[in-house]
Amino acid sequence: MRRLWLLFAQTATVGLALWFIVTTLKPNWSNQVWGNTHKLNLSSTVSMQEAPLTPVAAQSSYRSAAKLAMPSVVNINTAKASPQANNPLLNDPFIRRFFGEQQSPQAERQASLGSGVIVSSQGYILTNNHVIEEADEISVSLPDGRQAIAKVVGTDPETDLAVIKIDLANLPAITLGHSEQAFVGDVVLAIGNPFGVGQTVTMGIISALGRNDVGINTYENFIQTDAAVNPGNSGGALVDINGNLLGINSAIYSRNGGSLGIGFAIPVTTIKMVMESIIANGQVVRGWIGVEPQDITPEMADSFNLKEASGAIVAGVVRGGPADKAGIRPGDILTEINGKPVANKTEILNLIALLKPDNKAKFTIIRRTSVSTVDILIGKRPPIKREE
Repeated sequence: MRRLWLLFAQTATVGLALWFIVTTLKPNWSNQVWGNTHKLNLSSTVSMQEAPLTPVAAQSSYRSAAKLAMPSVVNINTAKASPQANNPLLNDPFIRRFFGEQQSPQAERQASLGSGVIVSSQGYILTNNHVIEEADEISVSLPDGRQAIAKVVGTDPETDLAVIKIDLANLPAITLGHSEQAFVGDVVLAIGNPFGVGQTVTMGIISALGRNDVGINTYENFIQTDAAVNPGNSGGALVDINGNLLGINSAIYSRNGGSLGIGFAIPVTTIKMVMESIIANGQVVRGWIGVEPQDITPEMADSFNLKEASGAIVAGVVRGGPADKAGIRPGDILTEINGKPVANKTEILNLIALLKPDNKAKFTIIRRTSVSTVDILIGKRPPIKREE
């Protein structure tokens, strides 16, 4: 009996020694025996569980979309000269004798920061007009560390878009998506350089589509999102979960300068038209018929015996313009353009702007109680005269 006990004791001692050596030198061996989850022995009295190294499920991460789109989103730095105010004391000739005649206002450099999106490997970059407006110098910084000075190809203040160009090779152009196939509730990512902290990706959903009553631009058809968009994000990308461009982040609703969960992006449908027109013509060419539309109120709908307050009433017609030549008169109600129903004056202006000049389009109107269709030869929208 004594001999059996000694044999058991020796066997147990050797087994414990072997186990100690294995767990110390080859901890992975013990994991394979006892399972993937293992303990972290921080001390003799504390232990913690560590999860195994397993891939994150694809549906719970948007890393592939971010990885695809981020190289195409650039930082834009602009600078412009701002003359300093002259000291009023220097207007006195007696005082100027002591300080010299050279004391004139000096130009002070002002810098601003925004974002942009590379849309072509040829160097074309889309951004907001307000990001580069009146800039003397535009510097573009790519995520890969390269920098270049950009030149302005053209701007469109009426949609707050601008196209600039840099001369670099091997540029990662983003893939354009289809904003017309986007729906409220779709997940989107906003990529830009908020507050100048560096490239940042935020996630949210599309909270509304077709926002055209924001009052920011002449032509509005915004995608509204709750993805965090802050100062510095202007001109950056709004992308879908596949990394395709859905819009250019343009504005936010804010009371304190920061994100409150309401951001606005210009959709790809508008971007394509503006970009192609600027690259081809140096400016945006829009359709025009020479009418001043006005939204129909419920009271107007009742007086005209309309079933609903949709469409727009013609409040004025430009003499000699395309609509005037086609017989459109004040008081007519526009309800359809090329068979597409229109809801309000903003939608009418947007649709007319997309029509190509020198082509005819069919307009459905209501005059008194009769409905008719009028062919109008689309004209070219004249440039807006801005106050100097």
